[in-house]
Amino acid sequence: MASDLLLLPGLICDERLWRDVIAGLDARSIVADLTQDDSIAAMAQRALVAAPARFGLAGLSMGGYVALEIMRQAPERVTHLALFDTSARPDDEARKETRRKGIEMVRQGRFIGVSRGLLASLIAPQHLGTPMAEDVQAMSERVGQAAYMRQQTAIMNRVDSRPTLGDIKVPTLVGIGESDKLTPIELAEELAAGITGAELVQFADSAHLPTMENPSAVIEAMRGWLGR
Repeated sequence: MASDLLLLPGLICDERLWRDVIAGLDARSIVADLTQDDSIAAMAQRALVAAPARFGLAGLSMGGYVALEIMRQAPERVTHLALFDTSARPDDEARKETRRKGIEMVRQGRFIGVSRGLLASLIAPQHLGTPMAEDVQAMSERVGQAAYMRQQTAIMNRVDSRPTLGDIKVPTLVGIGESDKLTPIELAEELAAGITGAELVQFADSAHLPTMENPSAVIEAMRGWLGR
């Protein structure tokens, strides 16, 4: 079982995204800082500097894009790979335009509106209005508007990871919340089909943030994955 984990947050997420999962795993865990850079490649480089020599790697959403980049930059350092609620595809033009509009709203001083507007897309309807939803909102506000703009720029300019999925040779877990509309199940299925031996798991009672919405199910899946 991997004794060290490098955990990669999603857009406007921080350590809180992984808190409950870390508490349930018997592993030394580092949550990477993905707030400083405006490219996925630079995020991966920064994360690798902070990481141990060998580690299990897990990323959610934007963190999954960074994880796939780490698999290109330093595959020899990764013992296990987990990809949650993410995609190997690049943004299409419509998605890029949505991100540009979000950046423009932030430039107009409407960051809180942007982050609150995302909430209904991030978590399942039954979690809205709960303390966990408040945690998601507080997390986005901690990350802040400057990091949001850098991260959106990085995401919209990411490369197509589909051609390199076949190069991944480590035990791989692909997970997705059953109610995730941002990265629907077909994107998870594409990832799992492209990586030899990948396991695909769906998390009940979850949308885009299962590590917060249903951490016990994520912990169970990750324990099995780390034991492979």
